[in-house]
Parts: sequence; structure tokens; C-alpha cells
Amino acid sequence: MQTHAAAGRSPDWEEASEEVSDAYFPHVLTPLSRGSNAEDVVVNTVDLGPVRIARIGWGAEVSVETDHPGAYAVNIPLRGRLESRTARDSVVSTPGLATVNPPDTPTLITRWSSACTIVGVRIDRDHLHRELSRMMARPDIRLPAQIDLRGSAGAGWLRMVHAIHSEAGDDELWQNPVVAQQLSGALTTALVLAAVGESEADQQQIRPRIVTRVVDAIHVDPSRAWTATDMADAAGVSVRRLQEGFREYVGMSPREYLNDVRLARVNRELSDPGAGMSVTDVAMKWGFTHTGRFAATYRRKYGESPSDTLRHA
Repeated sequence: MQTHAAAGRSPDWEEASEEVSDAYFPHVLTPLSRGSNAEDVVVNTVDLGPVRIARIGWGAEVSVETDHPGAYAVNIPLRGRLESRTARDSVVSTPGLATVNPPDTPTLITRWSSACTIVGVRIDRDHLHRELSRMMARPDIRLPAQIDLRGSAGAGWLRMVHAIHSEAGDDELWQNPVVAQQLSGALTTALVLAAVGESEADQQQIRPRIVTRVVDAIHVDPSRAWTATDMADAAGVSVRRLQEGFREYVGMSPREYLNDVRLARVNRELSDPGAGMSVTDVAMKWGFTHTGRFAATYRRKYGESPSDTLRHA
């Protein structure tokens, strides 16, 4: 675990922007107030490996443009107002509400008010996706664009964030890599519960081990040419018993679940403007060998063709 505290005062906006880029996410900063300066910029971070907590205040009204490379940003105003926009969502957050910015997605914070100081939680994309896959029964669950932190689960997660941020720099125990790993896992689990809801997570927790084994194996290697026998072997039961378990606890067959996981991976890759692959290449990469059937299935799930998703990226 590492902590970083930048000086509270910075001689110019360029230097201040570099400090925040190093501490949180690279970005393009635009001051919105005429005659404003960077003397009141504050940034302080705690690094837990896949999770980083940052307290950031610009001390002036600004806009920030970034695509959050490789990680989610959960931005929580402690005071003031934060207005953000992506191609899909426009979100206004004030204290008690958190804005969730997805990774590798162009985002414009159109207005970061002068009074606004945030606690930002940066979570590596793959780390969060693994946790979502582990906890949720469905592979395509996403974090919402905004999380209400005024309920018990959200408030509890925010208290945990504050406690780690305030204590980590002062105690050597918190800086132990093993402790950091456990803390990052606990923070991510608590965030999923706050964002998605305990009821859905509880449904996942009661799944029998035979189902969990196959779900985990599918997420590790969804492009594998899975057969019903392969899945049953991974669970250690018969094909029929596995089918029954999936129907009861997941609400679909193992094959349908595998296709959902594959479709989610395809959609994620087609939505990435930097991927540089054709629809056919992406479909083949994730195990779809019949392009016509794949395109029809994709349209039913996402309401548009794969080529439309690629074109809109």
C-alpha cells in the first residue's frame, strides 16, 4: 500500500493537472472561472493496488475530460456539485450521491463546482468485473451511472472508504501488501452490494457449489469450445443434474449462460473505440463460429446489430 499527498498549493493549472493525473486519472483540465488560479488545489491519495482512494478539490470551477483508462471511477462529492456526461448518461451528483464513470469511455465532467471536493475511488476494470462475476448470477450486470449512498449499504461503504483514506497513511499495518489486498477486496465487495443491491447478491450466495464451479470456469475461459459434458465434468455431476441446478439457481441453462457471458465480452470489446477489430474477429475471439446466428442473438440482447455498436464506439 502506498500513500501520496501532493502539496496543497500549486503555482499553475498545468502543474495541478499533472498532480491529479498522477494521483487519479489522466485528463484534460479546463478552468471555467475567469481569473481563477490553482493555489487551492488539494489532492491526497491512498493506493491499495487494484483500488485507489483520492481526495481531490480544485478550489475553482473547472471541467475535466477523461476516458478513465483501465479503471472505473466512483466520484463522491463531499460538498458542492459534480455534473458529468458520457454518450449514455448525464449525471448530477451532490453529497450522498456517487457518480460512476465506466472505464475506457469518453467522459466529460462539464461542471466541477468551486466548492466541490470529492472522494474518488478508482477500481481496476478487471478487478471489479471479477468481483461482479463472483457475486452476481448474471454476467451482464453493470454498475449504475449513479449510486445512492444514503441507505445503509451505501453509507456503510462510504464510512469504510473514509476510514481507510484517513488511517492508511498513519499506520504501518495498513501499508502491508497483504492487508492492502484484503482491504481492496472488501471495498469492492461492499461497493457491489451498495450499487447492485443485497437481494441479488444474496441470491448468488445460495447457489450450490456445482453451479458456482461452472460459472467460475466459464468466466475464466468463455471462448473455450465448451460442451455439456465439459461443464458437467467441471461441476463433478451429471449433465442432467447440472442443467437442473442452473435452471433453479440461475434461471437459464448452462449453454445460455455461456452465451450471455460471451455476448457481454463481445459488447464490451465492440464498445471500446481503441480495440481496432472487426465484428467477425471479435465474435470468433469469444467463441461464436456462426456469424449469422451470432448477429441475431446479439441484436435480441442489445437492441442493435454488432456493427451498430462498433460504429457508435
